[in-house]
This record gives sequence, C-alpha cells and structure tokens, in this order.
Amino acid sequence: MNAPVDPKTLSTTELQSLDSAHFLHPFTDHKGLAAKGARVITRADDIYVWDSEGKKILDAMSGLWCVNAGYGRQELADAAHAQMMKLPFYNSFFQTTNEPAVRLAARLAELAPAVDGRRFQHVFFSSSGSESNDTNVRMVRRYWDLMGQPQRKVIISRHNAYHGSTMAGASLGGMSGMHAQGDLPIPNITHIQQPYYYELAEAGESPEAFGLRAARWLEEKILEVGPDKVAAFIAEPVQGAGGVIIPPDTYWPEIQRIVDQYGILLISDEVICAFGRLGHWFAYEKFAYKPDLVTFAKAVTSGYIPLGGVLVGDRVAQVLIDKGGEFNHGYTYSGHPVACAVALANIDLMARENLPGRVRDDVGPYLAQTFETLKDHPLVGDAETCGFVGGLVLVQDKVTRQPFPEDWAVGMMCRAHCFGNGLIMRAVGDRMIIAPPLTMTREQIDEMAVLIRKALDLTLQELQSRGKFPIR
Repeated sequence: MNAPVDPKTLSTTELQSLDSAHFLHPFTDHKGLAAKGARVITRADDIYVWDSEGKKILDAMSGLWCVNAGYGRQELADAAHAQMMKLPFYNSFFQTTNEPAVRLAARLAELAPAVDGRRFQHVFFSSSGSESNDTNVRMVRRYWDLMGQPQRKVIISRHNAYHGSTMAGASLGGMSGMHAQGDLPIPNITHIQQPYYYELAEAGESPEAFGLRAARWLEEKILEVGPDKVAAFIAEPVQGAGGVIIPPDTYWPEIQRIVDQYGILLISDEVICAFGRLGHWFAYEKFAYKPDLVTFAKAVTSGYIPLGGVLVGDRVAQVLIDKGGEFNHGYTYSGHPVACAVALANIDLMARENLPGRVRDDVGPYLAQTFETLKDHPLVGDAETCGFVGGLVLVQDKVTRQPFPEDWAVGMMCRAHCFGNGLIMRAVGDRMIIAPPLTMTREQIDEMAVLIRKALDLTLQELQSRGKFPIR
C-alpha cells in the first residue's frame, strides 16, 4: 500500500508525475499530456490565477465560463462553511426538503422574468448542466406522454452546439467528435445547422436575411420529421463551447414564431449565458423569446461548488404536477444544501454589485469597443462580442475569409502563445474565445487586449517563420 501523499511536500514535477499516473482529465489526450506535464494551478484571486511556478495568468475564461463573481469572494466561502456546520447534506427524496434549497428555488422564480405571461415558478435541481439537460429530455418526453401524444419524442438541436457530456447531453449537442465516441446521438435526437453568419452566409446576404434563413432550418426539419413527432427544440442563446456563435437579431424572433406555430416546446440552455453573462439574469430576456424550460449551472454559484438545474415554466410544470403522479427521476445531490446556500450568497453578491447591469451598461460595451480594434490584425477575420463573451476568428485571407488548413492547428498555436504570456484564452478550432469574470474593470479589459494582441503577433511570427503566411 502506498504511503499517504502530503501535497505540501510535492514539487511541480512530482505533482505532474502523480497527475499522469492517476488523473484522467476531461477532453484530453492523456498520452500527450503525460509527455509534457499538466499545468498545476495553485491559487486564484480577482480575475487571475497562479500556477505552481508562481506565474500570474489573467483568466479570460472564468475558469470554464463559471466564475462570474471573480475569485477570492470570502462571503461565498463563509456561506459554504456555515451551511456545512449546520447541515452539510441531506437528500430531497423521502418527501423531505431543506431550507437553502427552498429559498433558492423561490429566489430563482423571483429572478426569472415572465415573458407574455409565461412564468417560471418551479425549479428542478441537479449538480451540472449535463444532468440538467438529461432532466430536460425526461421532462419533455413525460410531458407529451401526459398530453396524450407519446409519439412526440424527437428533440431538435443544432450542429456545433454543446449541451453536456452525458449520453443524453452529448447527443443533444452537435459536436461530431463527441458523437464519434459512444455511438451517439441516441435515438430521436436530430440537428440543424448553426446560425453562424461569418461562415455560412451567402455572398451579399445581410445578417438580417441570414438570421431568418437560419431560423427556418428549424421549420424545414420539423416538416421533414413530421410536426406530430417533434417534442422540443433546444438551443443556447449564444453558442459558447462551439466558439461564441452570436445569432443575428432576426434569428430568435423567427425561432419563436416557428415553435409557436407547431406547438413544440422550447428549451433555452443557459448554462453559459445566465447570471449576468449577457447583461441580464437570464439571456432569454435579452433576446425576448419565451422558453418553456431553462437550463442553468456554472455561474449560479460562480463555480465555487457544483450546482445545476432547470427552470420549469408553467406550461410543463402544471401538467407534471396535476397529471403526472410520481416523476421517476432525480439525483442524490438534487437541492444539495451547501450548494444552494452558496448560490444564494452568490446571487446576493451579484445583485448588490449589480453585475448584470454593469455588463449591460458599462464593461460589456467597453469590451465590444475594445474587441473591435482587434479586427485590424492580419490574422483576424472577424471579432465580435455579446455581453461578456467574445470570439475572434483567425483566417488565412481576410478578404476571401479563407480559413487555415485544419492540420496547421493555428488556434492551438495561438492558445499556446496566450498561456505563455500570461493569458487564458480558449481555442475552438481557429476561433479564439473569451468569457471573463463579470468583475473585470475597464483597465483589466485593456490589459487583456494587450495580451491578446501580443499572442496574435507571436502567432503571426510563428506562421511566417514556417513560410505559412505572407510577410506584408
């Protein structure tokens, strides 16, 4: 039997060795990681993290779209500690409940705005966005069973969408690499094209016209499958892990028209977009559509402890309650008291500091203005933001929008230069994306922009040194 390991005595090299020996990371080439060694993050504060070598890194991804309130918030740690000392855990089975879960459900119902009379008075808790989207599949199909239309099982999603990594979540998502591992998608889930104007617009087509055309791909799919067989459409308000794909303004109103016309349910996956990320508590308010179910996770606790859930609109909730009897679905940690206590403290903090309003009225517009300046870089074909997410696409030719060959891995090349110069920026193919903590100041946005430009310059130099980009 191995002796217990005291982390305080381990060097970076020793930690990396243990990591490669025992820790299977998500979305990772484990053999490749073992060859280079994992980066060891040891502490964090504000919008920065530090690695085991003492290097300070600006975290422009909020961990993983999570840490909206920033690192080092004492009140969130205090809320967790206080609840752990009072009631660290009890389940929500056996007709039991706990005060933090009850209070959080009520608070979320209060925060979620009604749209045209559609309200969210009920919440189903989970531990993650993946579990929440699994819950959506169960709820949607149970709803149509109870409505006497059990043939309505098909859920439509979008290519390049991300809805989690469980069997149902990964099936709802439209990522081909995930589908290739696990015989996915599961039956009765299908996909339409994403509303990516930069890549899919026809020559001379305006964003407004493209938005309408992209939305009508949903109608075409409904008619192909059969309107009486379609249960729901699920979509992120802005696609996050797919590369920050921001739909044109005409997209969501046309989606709403279509789901209303055919009577299907609308699921808004806001695991990334909720809790101030787009300048509103919930993103459906920004785009003025009317979902029946809203998926949340990540920033509900600012990532300090796992928690997820589904806001269940009256249309679905009343059928489940009045007609459904026992709903045979749930999780050990549904309504976990510590997670719910931290979420309550996090929402209080965000409300007190008006973080959604700050994104909408101050730092969000400033980020958009700053990102606009990056369009002059030789590698940048487009740069756009929505609230506090942003994406820029790296191209070989800005005029023709010609992409780099996939095997050049230019996005990963740029990401390496970001990390090497104190910046966390994610690469999705050759799209470089950000989602910083909502506490970021204008001065820190300027700091981030300098680091982004430096990484772009180094990427350009590397390409030129390899003879893969003209020197102009």
